[in-house]
Amino acid sequence: MFRKLLLALAMLAGMTSVAAAATAAIATGNVNLRAGPSTAYPVVTVVPVGARITTYGCLDGYSWCDIGLGAMRGWVSANYIQVVYRGAPVVLTPALAPRIGVVVVGYNRAYWDRHYVRYPWYSSWRYDPPIVAPRVNSFDRTVECANGTCTATRSTTGIYGGTATHNRTCANGECTATRDVDGPRGNTASRVRNCSRVDQSCSVTRTGPRGNSRTRVFER
Repeated sequence: MFRKLLLALAMLAGMTSVAAAATAAIATGNVNLRAGPSTAYPVVTVVPVGARITTYGCLDGYSWCDIGLGAMRGWVSANYIQVVYRGAPVVLTPALAPRIGVVVVGYNRAYWDRHYVRYPWYSSWRYDPPIVAPRVNSFDRTVECANGTCTATRSTTGIYGGTATHNRTCANGECTATRDVDGPRGNTASRVRNCSRVDQSCSVTRTGPRGNSRTRVFER
């Protein structure tokens, strides 16, 4: 799968010279293509995992991006966009986007009129479609693999100051995932999950903001 994605992205990368603002990409999962940068907008279609897409730009902060799927245009979360960087497929992040030339674009009534006049829901949304304010200020995700070990890290900052970090490491048939949450008022909570392919079991330990802890073991 990795080789197929890399080959597809490499083929698309050669097409981006036609338009400097367009960046070839791949969809990392089945995701709704929406008529605007928010889940409040109607669904244009579903972008299937592995589909070849073109990224025309993203909102400031790179949370939502304007993409093309065939003849259709719309918006998806940047978390579902995979591009080629330094010869490897990686998920588009706010730190990476400027380096590969993904520009900042806006959203307005002209975009709505240009792309959705013929859709059945066009008239009911024609007057200033609502934009739901994001509940996160930033989101970042990285994946690194070396010597048979892969580590993935996700971090999110909330609009009220809270943060969440999720680390997952897998090697030799075993995975350990740790999630730490810091609330905006200083409270903390965590979850540690260990799974082993050898004995077909997982253990999950949750620790609440008051220090109380509980562990559960699951066996197949």
